[in-house]
Amino acid sequence: MLRTQIQIEEDQIKWLRDRARERGVSVSQLIRDGVEFYRKYEDRFPEDQKKKALAAIGRYASGVSDISEKHDDYLAKAFKAE
Repeated sequence: MLRTQIQIEEDQIKWLRDRARERGVSVSQLIRDGVEFYRKYEDRFPEDQKKKALAAIGRYASGVSDISEKHDDYLAKAFKAE
């Protein structure tokens, strides 16, 4: 295990200390648990999903020039076709 230093806000360390005390673990353990949680579930965080969605903009061509204006009409038409 490696030792590292971080800088955090006063309210953040207070929150960490309170949670660690409630759970009976060290602040370091709580931070390690938080890092592991993020690593396991990082694809579920909305900001990451938003970045992926925004990255897709302009990647595909529909061949329709008014898709941004009439997307609801095209969607309704597609659902009716099913």
